[in-house]
Parts: sequence; structure tokens; C-alpha cells
Amino acid sequence: MTTLHPATGGATRRAWMGQALGLLAAATAPTLAFANEKARIVIVGGGVGGATAAKYLKLFNPALDVTVIERNPIYIRPYGSSEVLTEHITMRDLEVRYDTLRDKYGIRFVFDAAVALDPVARVVTTAGKQRIGYDRLIVSPGIELLYDAYPGYSEQVARTAVPSGWIPGEQTALLAQQLKAMRPGGVFVLAAPPNPYRCPPGPYERAALVTEWLLQRNPTAKVIIADPKDAFVTDETMMLGWNRLYGFNLPEDYAKKMADKVELKTHSKPSMISWIRGKDGGRPLKLDARRMRLETEGETIQADVINIIPPMRAGAIARTFGLTDGSGFCPIERRTFASTLVPHVHVIGDASIADAMPKSGFSANTQAKVVARAIVEELAGRKAPEPLWENTCYALAGKDYGLFVADVFRILPDGKIGRVNGKERYLPLDASPVQIRLGARYQQAWLRTFTQDCFA
Repeated sequence: MTTLHPATGGATRRAWMGQALGLLAAATAPTLAFANEKARIVIVGGGVGGATAAKYLKLFNPALDVTVIERNPIYIRPYGSSEVLTEHITMRDLEVRYDTLRDKYGIRFVFDAAVALDPVARVVTTAGKQRIGYDRLIVSPGIELLYDAYPGYSEQVARTAVPSGWIPGEQTALLAQQLKAMRPGGVFVLAAPPNPYRCPPGPYERAALVTEWLLQRNPTAKVIIADPKDAFVTDETMMLGWNRLYGFNLPEDYAKKMADKVELKTHSKPSMISWIRGKDGGRPLKLDARRMRLETEGETIQADVINIIPPMRAGAIARTFGLTDGSGFCPIERRTFASTLVPHVHVIGDASIADAMPKSGFSANTQAKVVARAIVEELAGRKAPEPLWENTCYALAGKDYGLFVADVFRILPDGKIGRVNGKERYLPLDASPVQIRLGARYQQAWLRTFTQDCFA
């Protein structure tokens, strides 16, 4: 019970009155709240977004009937998966089970592929011919890799010769094997993706961890990043780590921009790692998998191992359900992430067009919580609260060299989602060695606690 103390002033009285009016509104519509307290919520996709939405729906209203349709009975987490390549973890360590969500929260799981949507009858059909009705549908389909974006590349080539491994699984294991078998002095090429793509620091963290691993096992090897872009999230802090750890000399424009903030090392020998920006001819154009050559705008690179992270779009089921527009992603109403194309459907995670929010696991997690709250409030006849989202991306330039980007988002006056925190988004360039090591420890701790928040 809330107690009003006269001496606390007008702000507290207004807060108390707001609570009282909210309780009064709920009391005046008992039939509406009662009629919807056992509403059927179906979630397609059991990754970070879908699992978090299911859990928090049940936390906000345990009476809801929540069903998750997911093709795989075991989730393989993408975040942290590059550490498989460096033998810090194994593929088994990426596995996450749904037992706690099922047993503790009473969430029903249907391990089958969703194949069709009837938005009028509000029914999802699975490959196994199950027809599952809903009052609200949440779709969290993740991404689909566009293997055919580069001539010479295909999903078959990715499975057998030039893996992507951006959706973790067999390709991740294949890439790890190829790195171990690489000849002394060999060349590893990572083709970075164009915007938008999932996990902004990810490709550059992968390149850094591979460089660190090769430094110990194959110190004459080279790591080349062929990039269609001229910048990336965490670029200054990441390249500072490359400079300190691997002898990387920053591009002149970056060096000038950072000179008044931090002292950069000048290296006379070629670095193990190089970054070819789009403006310098880095954009990938074509693959010759048989000869292991990647053609870029500037040159043809002969490699021993090639890792292509191709362009991306919303997961295929989003297109099947009619949720995507010409961009390949899903337009949404920003307050609730409700689809603007199909009624009674919400789209969260990498597939959604969320303006300034990055396509990251943290974004999907915070979007899921906001959508779960919005659905619960709307079913009870109340207005969804004003949304606020967060994102934190931890990354490693080396196993003991941690960095991050952290942001807060809300709806801006122009109606779009924008960043509202101050300028200090990143680990400071002048961070102490202790702070940098702590960043790496935080990254490892975050992997555990984040997984628990989503799946336990």
C-alpha cells in the first residue's frame, strides 16, 4: 500500500494520484482485464528476442497462455561464438536449453518450423501441420545471410569451403578447423558485411581474436579485413587495441583524430592485421573458392582461409508472413514494435527496422521486454508505457583487452527511435590497463548473466 505524507510535496502527491487513478481505471473494467488475462500469445523464434519475450510475458502476467514455436530444441547462441575459433570455448559451450523456461514459467514449446500465417483467423501453421491460434503474435526471426550477394559464393560453398559462421553451427566448426590447418605464414581474409548487419563490433572482434590466436601459433600469418565500409562501431577503441597488441598502424585520418586523446605506437614492421576500407578498395566483389581468391574493388587477395560475412536481411519466415518491405526488414510502430503491415503481430530483434538501435542480442532482449509489457497492458485495457530501450555491446580486441559501446534510446520528436545518452558511449581511449582488463572480465560475466536473463 502507498502512504501519502503531507510533507513530501507535490511531486509525491502527483505520483500517488497517478497510481490511484491507474488502480481505479483497472477496477472500472474488470471484465476486460478478466477476459484477456489468459490470452494466447504465440512467439515464432526461440532465440534471444523470442525467449526473453516469453519469459517476461509470464513474469508480467503468469496467467497468459504463452507458446514458442522454434525449429531447434537446443539454441546455439551467436554472441561469443567467435571464441570457438580461438579454442577459448567449444561448440558445446554455445548450447542453451529451454528446460527452465518450460518448467519454471510454464511456457509451451513447439519444436517445429512455422511455415504459414493466416492473419485473419490468427493462426500459425507449422511444417508438422499443427495449427496454433493466437490473440497476439510475436515474431523474432533473426537474420538470413544473402550468400548469393557475391558471384562465386553460395550456401553450399559456405558449408564446404568458405564458411561464414555468422549463424553459429557447422560452419563455425569448419572455420575453426581451417584455421588450425592453415600453413605457416598463411593468410586469413575476413570479408566484412555492409550495413545493416547483426552485432556491430562482431566482425572486427573476430578478426582481433583470430590475430591473437595466430600470434601464438602461427606468428608469420596475416589477417586481412576486406570491408565495404569506411568506419564501424567501436572503431577507435578497437583499432587502439590492435595498435597496442598486434603492431597495427591506424589510418592517418584516425590517427590525427585520436592524437590529442591518446598516444599511439608507431610500428616500423608490417602488422599481422590489416583493414582495407571501402574508400581504399576493400569492398568485396567476387569469390573464386577453388583458387581461394577474393576479388575486391582494389585488388584480388590470395588467401589460405576466407571467412565471408555476407549481407543480411530479416529471417525467411518474416517474408513468408508478409512482414518485410523493400528493404528486406520489417517496418514497425515504434512504441510497441507492432508490424505496420500485419495486424496483431509484433516484430522484435534483428529483423525489425528500429532506426538507431543496433542489431544486437542486447537490443533484442530490451525490445522483447518492452513489447511484453506493452502487450500485457493493452490486453488489460491500459495504455502501454512510454518505451525506453538500452543496448550494450561488449567486445574483445584480445582475451584480456575489453571494450564496449553503451547507449540508451527513446522515441524522439520526429517519431523515430534515437540515442539519448551523452557522448561517453565507449570505453575511454585513455582507459588504464586495469580498466581494459576489467572490460574483458565484464564481457565474460555478461555472457553468463545475459544468457540467464533470457533463458533462465
